[in-house]
Amino acid sequence: MQATEPDGAPRIAVLDVLRGIAILGILFMNINDMGGSLWAMFGDFRNLGWTQADQVAWWLREVIANGTARCMLELLFGAGMVILTDRAALSVGKRVVMKRYYLRNVLLFGFGVVHLFILLWPGDILHSYAIAALAAFLFRRMRPRWLITIGLVAAVAQFGGAGYFAYYQPQQERSQVAAVNKALAAGRPVTADDRKLLAKAATDDAKRAKSKAESHARIVAEDKARTGSFATWAAMQWSLTVTLQSKGFELLIFWEAVSVMLIGAALYKLGILQGLRSRGFYLRMTLIAYAVAIPLRIIGAIEQTRFDDAPKTMWATVEVAREAMTLGHVGAVCLLLGTGFGATLLRPFIAAGRTALSIYILQTIICLWILFPPFGLALYGTLGWAGLMATALAINIALLLLANAYVRRFDIAPVEWAWRSLVEGRALPWRKATLPPFSGELRPA
Repeated sequence: MQATEPDGAPRIAVLDVLRGIAILGILFMNINDMGGSLWAMFGDFRNLGWTQADQVAWWLREVIANGTARCMLELLFGAGMVILTDRAALSVGKRVVMKRYYLRNVLLFGFGVVHLFILLWPGDILHSYAIAALAAFLFRRMRPRWLITIGLVAAVAQFGGAGYFAYYQPQQERSQVAAVNKALAAGRPVTADDRKLLAKAATDDAKRAKSKAESHARIVAEDKARTGSFATWAAMQWSLTVTLQSKGFELLIFWEAVSVMLIGAALYKLGILQGLRSRGFYLRMTLIAYAVAIPLRIIGAIEQTRFDDAPKTMWATVEVAREAMTLGHVGAVCLLLGTGFGATLLRPFIAAGRTALSIYILQTIICLWILFPPFGLALYGTLGWAGLMATALAINIALLLLANAYVRRFDIAPVEWAWRSLVEGRALPWRKATLPPFSGELRPA
């Protein structure tokens, strides 16, 4: 269940299976922003299509998968941090561990910048994870319980902060406004404070209406630019990247990623991510995680499909539900790998895990540069949720087959080879070594 890369990096099959599932799964999260309006995801996601089939596809994606591929990759980044820094400390000493790990992630950041501005994918995660990994590194020596405690800060902060400011306060205000309006309708006198409350509510309603109009205008402008020419498409993609970054998107992803990376480091140290615990442990882990995640996800999906302005509990629970669902998936994978059928079923994902970075870039090339640009097949805006999810599935099957064919002949995938060769300062071997033919002569060792 273990192997070694040409640069000496260890491979653990369970982690590769998880990584392979995560990197293929992330296309189900990205393809709607590649094949349809990215702005629609911040506005009315029915813009992509809302037939019966689309609704089924959206519900499955929202409840089972949304955010979990990204979360699993963050857990694995944390595990990789422990693996790589421990190996480096043994081979080159502790004083150069930070320098080497930081170089690795600075170079990964560079690949992410290319992904953003050259391949034109505003949703790149490489640069975000590279930055987050530099911060997470500072906590790597802590004990698992402290890593988990610190890592849960983001989920707890969102639960408390968003729960109070984004849900409880607006809900209270709506109740107060309803009471004042009822008093007015009944002809009862109201106070000056009540009138201020009504004025504030009217101002908030006007702001929401303006925001909806601006959101619709952005979707229309994006649709026009992405079905125009190469120049309008590229300009729109750059504009999306700059706008998302200016609105604090990077800070949000950084906060999320660092937190989950620390949890991933702890789970690796505890032997959980590698499948080293008992079947009973993984069964309990899976059942408890799903028992938390599935109800929260269903409630959140119901709230979103009301398509109203009412405060939503999911604003407070989304991170708790995302992490719980991901842990449920990890537990389910480890349970499957403990059976002969499950191990056979999941074995192909090892190859996807070993070629994850190259697969991630290939997903962008296939979708943004072949299927959905204003040139090529020019399919932007023609597929609803069901069509987009089916397309992602077909692409992933092809990439999984390609990955397995590739690793039979080569030791390292192309993008991984470029990245790790830069880290090592030399061109790594990439073809599988072939043994010399047996001469028929036995010699003493």
